[in-house]
Amino acid sequence: MGISGMKLCLNTVFTLWIREMLRYKRSRSRIIGSLATPLLFLVIMGSALGSSMTISSGRYIDYMAPGIIGMSILFSSLMGGVSIIWDREFGFLKEILVAPVSRFYTALGKAAGGVTTAMIQGTLLMIISGFIGIEYVSIWRELLCIPVMFLMGLGFIGLGITLASRIESHEGFQMMMTFITLPTIMASTAFYPMANLPGWLSIPVRLNPLTYGVEALRWLLLGTSEVPVTLSLSVITVFALMMMALGSWAFDRAGDQ
Repeated sequence: MGISGMKLCLNTVFTLWIREMLRYKRSRSRIIGSLATPLLFLVIMGSALGSSMTISSGRYIDYMAPGIIGMSILFSSLMGGVSIIWDREFGFLKEILVAPVSRFYTALGKAAGGVTTAMIQGTLLMIISGFIGIEYVSIWRELLCIPVMFLMGLGFIGLGITLASRIESHEGFQMMMTFITLPTIMASTAFYPMANLPGWLSIPVRLNPLTYGVEALRWLLLGTSEVPVTLSLSVITVFALMMMALGSWAFDRAGDQ
């Protein structure tokens, strides 16, 4: 690929990223809802369960904060797949697929927008949670959470693109999202530690990529984790690469249909 070809590919990625950012900026209800709901969940559930649950590492509401951030990234990243369905219905997808650019870069542009949205929401939640009393280790570790959010978002947006490439309707996508997100959240360490889990439940928790993303955030923000941070980072990195490869393949196949 020559310089002009690479410039065209990067321009495609940038254009699609800008388009997703403008769509996100104009949807104020989406921005407010994506922040208000997790924060209410954190304050109400964290306070209620904190009075009855004991966490050896400290307050339960602090323990829960990385899980809420991870949950937000999961939802936001998977919802990035909705834009593919919208573009397919309004004919925009056909227009970009006939462009003289590899579909990999088209998928990458869509993914970049979804990941950036997820990172913005996760970062805002992390900052606001600090203002409402969540005790973090240091601001430097908070900054290191951003690359972790990027890897988590990349993995789940890859999954979202895969689903959206195979599902034709919004209703079907929403049902599939519910089917995936609720078990993924509940079978993770977002809300409870894995130390005292029954044997049958500890297996899906340890196989869940969200567990390792949340544990990496928890180690950075609180200084404690049930999983070695090197293992957590390795798992979410491999998950991100695998899901992006799968998403690119599914997106390419969808364009041939």
